[in-house]
Amino acid sequence: MRYTKIALLTFGAGLILGLVVVVVEIDPLDRAASGLMALGLAGIPLGMIADWRLATKAAPKPVKKRAKTPTRRAAASQPRRTPKPSKPAPPKR
Repeated sequence: MRYTKIALLTFGAGLILGLVVVVVEIDPLDRAASGLMALGLAGIPLGMIADWRLATKAAPKPVKKRAKTPTRRAAASQPRRTPKPSKPAPPKR
């Protein structure tokens, strides 16, 4: 929507300039204001076409992720400790 937005902003600037020309009565700028509005109006369809073409371009194919290799366990350098034998539970009353 970049080009369409620029065309709409151009038209809006011409509209504001036209309002200033009418209120302040600056006759030399009346052609510039109408030309800016006309440029903006002509640019709207062109901007829409340009934005549409950019949006519909084929997106790049996603990169395939490599399969994860299984993690290797490190060789046990120390033997595993066996848990201490627990004391028998005290008798219930």
